[in-house]
Order: sequence, then structure tokens, then C-alpha cells
Amino acid sequence: MAARQPTRQRTAPARIPTRAAATFAARLTFEGVERRYRTSTALAGVSLDIAPGEVVCLLGPSGCGKTTLLRIASGIEKPSAGRVLVDDFEVAGPNRFVPPEKRSVGLMFQDFALFPHLSIVDNVAFGLKALPREEARREALAALERVGLARHAGEFPHTLSGGEQQRVALARAIVPRPAVMLMDEPFSGLDVQLRDRLQEETLRILREARATSLIVTHAPSEALRLGNRIVVMRKGRIVQLGKAEDLYRHPADLFVARLFSEINEIRMTVTGGALRTPFGSFAVPGLGDGDAATLCIRRRAIRLAAPGQGLAGRVLRAQFLGDLYAVEIAAEGFEQPLVTLVREFEVPQQGADVTLTVDPGGVLVFPADDAANMDGNLPQQG
Repeated sequence: MAARQPTRQRTAPARIPTRAAATFAARLTFEGVERRYRTSTALAGVSLDIAPGEVVCLLGPSGCGKTTLLRIASGIEKPSAGRVLVDDFEVAGPNRFVPPEKRSVGLMFQDFALFPHLSIVDNVAFGLKALPREEARREALAALERVGLARHAGEFPHTLSGGEQQRVALARAIVPRPAVMLMDEPFSGLDVQLRDRLQEETLRILREARATSLIVTHAPSEALRLGNRIVVMRKGRIVQLGKAEDLYRHPADLFVARLFSEINEIRMTVTGGALRTPFGSFAVPGLGDGDAATLCIRRRAIRLAAPGQGLAGRVLRAQFLGDLYAVEIAAEGFEQPLVTLVREFEVPQQGADVTLTVDPGGVLVFPADDAANMDGNLPQQG
């Protein structure tokens, strides 16, 4: 979805209660948002529109601006330029700044930020001070029940595991029934197995709560699992946004391609209007004869074939990766080895002669300058 056109500002805000009878998801819009510091620029004109109830993941390396955008949405920071709107009402802009507590926004931090001196139920009820004490406690217990921790209501944060503390923080964020939920790398401190399970549980709770959600992450696998759409950021700008399938199949540049799959990268030169490789010729949109290009072949796109039905190669080594092996092959016509992924029962012996074919759908071509301009890598998918 493309960024929306600037909207007409409302003359008065809708009343934002401390706790609504039910959650009403809100549209969250950023219009040309900038954040400048004395010696650097964190955001350089970010425009993004998030539909009511949508879960969007901000993905990018450290320092790309994703957490700054989240802080501006929450009201912790003010934009240097541009506007932030919730349901078309301006909450941050040149002439208005609505404080965080009046934005109907829930915020969940990376470190959970639980109060160690408060019980679990009192931590969750902390944001319900406008309610009578007993009613706030009932609401907090209901939120703890939703995340499966009601039995721990009277305990203190230090008695809980990291995963349980994460769920308490989630309960505290959702108990006021915010229209917008903002989450800053909420799973980064958890081990892999617990992280996967809690991601599924969190997504279920977010869908039940029906809150519009913006989640900051540096892990592509997390973005794929959680987001209805993914926003890839780099150097304070949006590089590409869309559904996971679109970003995987049609990455805007080499930076995005590297995020979602492991690839073989071979520098080549365009000749005769195409990139002519041992696997055949491939189109080079926007490039001309003599231009340097990077041929990208996804590891999964290279396949072992029957003898004589593809490109000849010889196995250099095979590395065990769990469910798959990464097999390094010296392929005819390529100066550098290629790597493919195969299942355990398909792994050829070191030194064996093999034949390779490639799935054209797994071949991408980018200008060579893309590789030179990369400013950091993220964990990749297979």
C-alpha cells in the first residue's frame, strides 16, 4: 500500500478515554516525518499509512531510524518536521503535540520495564489509575488471564522467567485497550524456542485485542511471522514496504534481497543487453552494455540434477545446518564456488562430480553499486 496523501486536519480531537468498553483500532499515519539531531539525521521524510487492525513490522539494522519512528508515534520524542495522525487527528506536528497518555497508545519496551517493587497484578494495573482500585484490579486480572499468568498475580517480577515477564509487559500494555500498540523488539532477549512460541501467542493476543500494531525488529524471521506488511528501513528512509511475499520475490535492491534469503553474489558485466552466465542469459532492467552488475542466485534455487542435464561441478565441502546441508560446489564457468542447500539424504560426497540446474525465479540482478553501498547486514533466511 502506498503512503496516503496528506489528510485534512480535524478541528477537534475525538475524546480518548482511559479505558474504552472495547478496543477500536485506529489508523496510524506518518506524513513526511523527520527527526534531526545536532550532528545526524535519524529520519529523513518517512511517510507511512497503517490501516486499522493491521500489524506492521519495522525491519532494519541498528541506527536505521525504526525505534525513533516508534518513539515519535508514542509521543516520547517530537518530530523535527512532518506529522503523525491517529484516525486523521494530528497528535504530533508543527502546531500540535498530544502527550503520550492522551494518544490511546500502548507501548511495550525491549526490556519489559516492569516495576520490581510492585506485584504482577499491580504492574498490570499501573496504567488504570483513573479507575477505582477494585475495578482496575479486576481489569488487570482479566488481562493476566488472557496471557495465562493469573496464578502469578500476587508474585513479583524477579520470581518470573524472561518469557513470563514478557507476557506481563504485554498484559500491562493491552489492559487500557489502546487503539494503537507499539512494540520495540519485544522478543530480542529470549531464547529461540521460547521466542517462537511467544511470537505466536503475542500475535494471537494482538488479533484478539484488535489494536493497530507497529512492531520494531531486526530479525527478518520475526517480521515474516508477525507482519501483515513489512517496512524495510535504511539510513532513516523506507527502502521498501509490502507483504512478505512481495519483498521476497521482488526486492527493491540487494540490501532487501539479502534480508530474506541467503544468496550467491557474483560480479559480472552486462553484454548484449543481458547478463550472460553459465546458467543462461538474464534480463538487466535499467542497465546497459558495459555496466557492472551483481548476479544473485538464491541458494535454494540451485539444484542437483541427473548427470548430463545441467552445468558440471565438483563438490568442495558440505556443512551440516540441522535440517539441511550447505554444499559448496566449484561450478564450470564460475570463478568462485556456488553454495546450494540440500536435504541430508541428497548430500553428495566431497570431491564428487555433480550436475547443477537453477530455478530462474531464484535469480536476481542488481547494479554492482548496490553491493558497495550496503551499510550493515541482518540475519538472513535460508
